[in-house]
Amino acid sequence: MSASSGSRNVVLVHGGFVDGSGWQGVHEILEQDGYNVSVVQNPTLSLEGDAAAVRLVLDAQDGPVVLVGHSYGGAVISQAGTHPKVAALVYIAAFAPDKGESVNTLIADPPPGAPVPPILPPREGFLFLDPERFAEAFAADLPAGQAAFLADSQVPWGVDALTGAVVEPAWRVRPSWYLVATDDRMIPPPAQRVMAERAGSQVVEVAGSHAVYVSRPTEVAALIKQAADH
Repeated sequence: MSASSGSRNVVLVHGGFVDGSGWQGVHEILEQDGYNVSVVQNPTLSLEGDAAAVRLVLDAQDGPVVLVGHSYGGAVISQAGTHPKVAALVYIAAFAPDKGESVNTLIADPPPGAPVPPILPPREGFLFLDPERFAEAFAADLPAGQAAFLADSQVPWGVDALTGAVVEPAWRVRPSWYLVATDDRMIPPPAQRVMAERAGSQVVEVAGSHAVYVSRPTEVAALIKQAADH
């Protein structure tokens, strides 16, 4: 399927603890299929700062955009996605906060029996995942070496980014799609389903870890193309 109709532009937004390089596989597939793909390197210091970084990239697009967020990136696209160029939102194992909600409020009451992400105590306003447990929690379906590299190259996640509340959630005014990662040990799949249902998203479920955007790029790209063709 080519990008001859619908939105030809795709903007990808990463989550916490990682940078935009994890989108490489998705980027390659979409580019081969004729889409113009941009990857935001959001600083993950504050929600509003990250939304501003996304808006800079959106401003540079030449037409309608499919805006995609993974994990915390879902909060970012919920905040930035009211931009006039955004035609559709795609959440990949992502938070989809409502007005006044933050990642912090969404993780405050996990489902019974849900695994607890191995987030270490804050250090000078930043969070890290326990490197020894990063693979099992975040990237259990990636090759051991690749998961270890992600653990060793963690991006400090600012506490202010977690507590930043969404002002006007874009999913209330834009159509949305949601990929539930059924083996996710960072955001419990039941919580993903609840957020997707609340947003009225079209949902697909994929067997994958929280790093599903890295491990299953074909399925992720397929959902993005579906949103682009809506």
